[in-house]
Amino acid sequence: MTKGQTEAKLSEAVSRFEIEFMGRGPKQIRTLIVQDLIIIRLKGFLSQSEQLLAENNQGVELLKKVRTTLFETSKSYLETFIREVVDVDIISIHSDVSTRTAEKIIVLTLRENLEEQLIRS
Repeated sequence: MTKGQTEAKLSEAVSRFEIEFMGRGPKQIRTLIVQDLIIIRLKGFLSQSEQLLAENNQGVELLKKVRTTLFETSKSYLETFIREVVDVDIISIHSDVSTRTAEKIIVLTLRENLEEQLIRS
């Protein structure tokens, strides 16, 4: 698989994870493989009710807390979805949500340089 094909497959896997474990998928998703990192940007993943909740500070705090807790408790499933696409050792997974832009960023750090492996093959 090429780097672009791998990034597309990873986007599909993360979208599937979001639908199955977080309740809904994003409107847009983009995945980049940069050396030993996988960077995933999701846009439009908040439901209408979550968007309404995010209109005040208390709602933003609550939404971030719930989304973070959901993600933390289901991270092992995300790893499984990622490993279905690429056979890599994942060192850590980080995630953050912006309620202002309705974006979510997921960053995976890997034990090896995946980008180099894909370019060589």
